[in-house]
Amino acid sequence: MQFKAKEPFMKVLIIDRDEMFSNLLASKIRAAGHEVILASLKNDGIEQIGTNKVDVVYFDPSPMTDAKAILLQIRRIVHTYPYLVMTGENCDRAAGIKAGCHDGLAKPLDPQALVSTLENAERMIETVLRLGDDSYDFPSAGGIISKSAFNQLFRSATDRVSRYGESSHVLFISIPNHEDIKLDDGKYAADYVVSHLGQTLGRLRRQSDILGQTGENQYALLLQRPQSETEAVDAAKRFSVALDEQKDLLQNGVSEVTLDVCLIHLPTGAMDYRRTSRIKAQAVA
Repeated sequence: MQFKAKEPFMKVLIIDRDEMFSNLLASKIRAAGHEVILASLKNDGIEQIGTNKVDVVYFDPSPMTDAKAILLQIRRIVHTYPYLVMTGENCDRAAGIKAGCHDGLAKPLDPQALVSTLENAERMIETVLRLGDDSYDFPSAGGIISKSAFNQLFRSATDRVSRYGESSHVLFISIPNHEDIKLDDGKYAADYVVSHLGQTLGRLRRQSDILGQTGENQYALLLQRPQSETEAVDAAKRFSVALDEQKDLLQNGVSEVTLDVCLIHLPTGAMDYRRTSRIKAQAVA
């Protein structure tokens, strides 16, 4: 699936008393095409969150040792708070998530790490907006929950991150050539492929995996409370390989089905795994 930013640019707030770091960070973010607001004092920065529609916040909680107090202030101001990146010496992703943020960024600045946080923020924001779009929905059926129900569980999972520092993953499985199938083989054939994919995912998933339909040609699995760091990626690989064998998707004249498997880490929005494959009918000699 293609992830796109919700706008041509994001509005980014930097809260930091370190003027040199703030200016360097701001110049890099502006060069990437985003708008930047600077605040040296935490109270001023938090006020900016309340008055401006801020998408991303980079903040250094020092001299405080616990970022929770700042996060609680932000939570009181806005219902759905922005993508939060904690900065500081020796700050990394694990430290940021443990503090209740989406990510962490170490000082001194690593430009490539900054690029990653911006890309992840765009992806996470787009995912939140798309799942939260209530202008369309898909009904629950056969063990597959509706998009709106999936969104509620998705929001709960991301909320647990901010409260308890938990990590989760969401695995999107889509059919990129769905429209081509509809044009070439008809709506019934295209709908059959989508429906049969859902049934297949229902059989392949673990009992703890939550399966929902999140698009006309897309399903999503919420993978929560992993027992190891590689569990979610291993699961995504297993799904992708198992789906390659589903030749029964090729019915009603359909000669090719493209499958896109994309694993997104929560809360960072990092794309931890992606694979596109094609199931093709065997050529008749």
